[in-house]
Amino acid sequence: MQVHINTSTMRLEDIPLDIGYASEEVGLTRENGKATSVAGQNGETQLIISTPFIDDPLLLELKEIVDMIPKESEYAVKVTLIVANAGHKDPNIDGLDFLIDSQGEFGDWYGLRLVGKPLDGELTKALMLISKDGAIFHDDYPENLQDSFNHETLYRKIVAAQICYTGKGCH
Repeated sequence: MQVHINTSTMRLEDIPLDIGYASEEVGLTRENGKATSVAGQNGETQLIISTPFIDDPLLLELKEIVDMIPKESEYAVKVTLIVANAGHKDPNIDGLDFLIDSQGEFGDWYGLRLVGKPLDGELTKALMLISKDGAIFHDDYPENLQDSFNHETLYRKIVAAQICYTGKGCH
C-alpha cells in the first residue's frame, strides 16, 4: 500500500490486518516507560489510532474523535493513540491514552510501519476499531497522511460494533 505526504510517496512495510481478523494483544510503553498492552480480546471496544506525526490539524481531529465517543459505561470505547518512538510527545487529550511502540511489536503485527523517506520507520496514519470480541470491526487508512479520517463512517461503525456484540460467541 502506498502512502503520500506532500510530494513524497512511501509504502507500508507489510499488509495491514483486514476487517474480521482477530486483533493481537501487543506490548507498548507509556511516556514514563511503564509497560502496557493494547488490542486483543479484553471485553472492551477499542479505537486504536496510529500516526507518524502530531501536528495542529491532527490534534483538532483527535479532539473531535474523542468528543464523538460514547461515554456511558455500557457503550464506552477505549481510545488509544500509538506512535512509533519516544520522539513524539503526549498530546494530553482527555479520553485519549498515549502509547509508544518502543519494541516495534504493534508496527510488526498490524503492518503499519512506513518505509521510505521522509517518514521511514514511523507508523502510518491509521484507525482501527476493535469490537469487544477482539475482532477488527472497522479500519481507515488515509492514502494521504494529511487527510482526515471519515468521522461519519467511524461513528456508525462504533454504534454497530456496540449493538452487534452479544457476548455469546459468534454473532
